[in-house]
Amino acid sequence: MKRIILTGGGTAGHVTPNMALVPRLIDEGYDIAYIGSYDGMERKLIDDIGVPYYGISSGKLRRYFDLKNFSDPFRVVKGYFEAKKILKKLRPNVVFSKGGFVTVPVVIAAKKLHIPVIIHESDMTPGLANKLSIPSASKVCCNFPETIDHLPEGKAVLTGSPIRQELFQGKKETGLRLCGFQPNKPVLLVIGGSLGSVAINTAIRNNLDQLLAKYQIIHLCGKGNLDQSLEGREGYRQFEYVKKELKHYFACADIIVSRAGANAICELLALRKPNILIPLGLNASRGDQILNAKSFEKQGYSYVLPEEEVTGESLLNAVDTVYSQREKYVEAMKKSQLANPIETIVNLANRLISEKH
Repeated sequence: MKRIILTGGGTAGHVTPNMALVPRLIDEGYDIAYIGSYDGMERKLIDDIGVPYYGISSGKLRRYFDLKNFSDPFRVVKGYFEAKKILKKLRPNVVFSKGGFVTVPVVIAAKKLHIPVIIHESDMTPGLANKLSIPSASKVCCNFPETIDHLPEGKAVLTGSPIRQELFQGKKETGLRLCGFQPNKPVLLVIGGSLGSVAINTAIRNNLDQLLAKYQIIHLCGKGNLDQSLEGREGYRQFEYVKKELKHYFACADIIVSRAGANAICELLALRKPNILIPLGLNASRGDQILNAKSFEKQGYSYVLPEEEVTGESLLNAVDTVYSQREKYVEAMKKSQLANPIETIVNLANRLISEKH
């Protein structure tokens, strides 16, 4: 029996790619366990798919002043010893890390115990947690050709991001029926991430009349962001968050407006969905979404609208432009090299195990 430990947490983007690997790993004969933080959002997601979960102490490493900067290093050290104990008990053949601060002690403990580690870096340039983990990794998977320049020679593998296979099983007719939409009018799907995006939500709602004249809209606006005054508006459906229905909403969407988180845009690429990316600005992030969006724009997969340039006019222009040129975007996406991330990553794990034996 081969055994793999998956780790990652803090945001859904650090967990869903791990979840996407699980069915294929089971087919390949792997016994699977997961290490995350005691109370992170990853615990519920992993419990829901029936994979054994082990919690460890986790601290965040911040680039800015915060009183927790004095206590969190001790939590990371505690997490290291807890991870080491779990790894000694489970004795996995390989560890796969998707990032987030909880993974740092796991990866370093695995290296100490001579267990091969595969890291996946979603963004164009490695985040702080992965920067700390890369020296302990055997291989580093990435989504963008440009990322290879930021990684140690011989470690980088261009794989793309593992995509949940159920996303490919959506039915257009089901999506239209769930929303009460008509089949002969194009559908615009708006995704602001799990927490929603004030900038995107505001831009869509401020220009709803003009948009609804041409499109039907599915608006995933994030937790606590529903606008009750718009309930029942014909051609407009809003949801805080959707899970099972998402595949059907993707299937019926002709065009998508989205943030530019790496996993989200890899899903758009895999599903061949013409899209407008509104990346999170520098005032709220380290700029990774801006770099991700630029790469997709350069490869012809996306139309990019910087957050600070979002106005009613620029948004309407972007939506109309992409809809009218949608075939061009689909053709570009069909030429993508990132064909089968799950297969590539599972083969990489198999190879590392066989090399160790």
